[in-house]
Amino acid sequence: MKAVSGLLEHLDGQVIKGTVEGEISALVYDSRKVTKDCMFVCIKGAVYDSHEHTEEVVNKGARVIVAERSVEVPEGVTLVLVPDTRCALALLSAAYFDHPARKLKVIGITGTKGKTTTTFMVREILEHAGYKVGLMGTIETIIGEKRIPANNTTPESYMVQEYFAQMVEAGCQVCVMEVSSQGLMMHRTAGFTFEIGIFTNIEPDHIGPNEHASFEEYLACKRMLFRQCRRGIVNRDDEHWEQILEGHTCEVETFGFSPEADLRPVDISLVKRPGYLGVAYTTEGLVELDVEIDVPGRFSVYNSLTAIAVCRHFQVSGEYI
Repeated sequence: MKAVSGLLEHLDGQVIKGTVEGEISALVYDSRKVTKDCMFVCIKGAVYDSHEHTEEVVNKGARVIVAERSVEVPEGVTLVLVPDTRCALALLSAAYFDHPARKLKVIGITGTKGKTTTTFMVREILEHAGYKVGLMGTIETIIGEKRIPANNTTPESYMVQEYFAQMVEAGCQVCVMEVSSQGLMMHRTAGFTFEIGIFTNIEPDHIGPNEHASFEEYLACKRMLFRQCRRGIVNRDDEHWEQILEGHTCEVETFGFSPEADLRPVDISLVKRPGYLGVAYTTEGLVELDVEIDVPGRFSVYNSLTAIAVCRHFQVSGEYI
């Protein structure tokens, strides 16, 4: 049970009807999962708008309704109006699970390409260095020994917070996660601060009726990460790197082949041995390290360089990297 007043404490909302006294049994945003005395958050989706089904939700036992527009609720039910219910769900979820991200160092990686590989690289390096690391991404969520197949690159905000809570329970100190532009646009990662936010690159791959209306919108969504992290690490070689940082509120460092980058690969060479093909290089700038990867290609240099840029902040030795 959670106190209604405590959950609403940091919400930009207005109580239109009812009281904030008392407790709720659960926080729910799926009308099929409504339970007696729960708080229900109305979400407007592409096909289904639960604002239109509040009578059904109340009949199932919901005692607090959070909505973007006024809806009819009977006596004894509290109605809270907020500007954006997706953002409200993220803030409510963080409070409902007692702000688990505060007990973790959360690393968020955004970009058109490289997110999945880099998250796994970072997790492997940190795990070898003795950290217990949770992961959320396109393929799966990993919490200790548990692996959960993924439906979205970045899950709904309630699930993000639930996974954080499970990671804390499992003894994780770090979570590394893929952060999609859709996830940022829909406020799935609102309600907490990333320790590190990473930008790999951006290409016009997700423009269309079911994703982003324009490249400018896509760029603006990616940019949101750097107003929600303590440290931003960006690929200086990407032509849009300065636009990504517009309005940023974090400390910034860069990586890339550019001589202006803070972390750079030099002396790159193809490595060929019987049954083996890879790439080797040396880093200069923030870290000086000899690196070899068993996947050749420029993209492989970028992915590994990104992982190095992140892991250096965890005092990981060059040997583990």
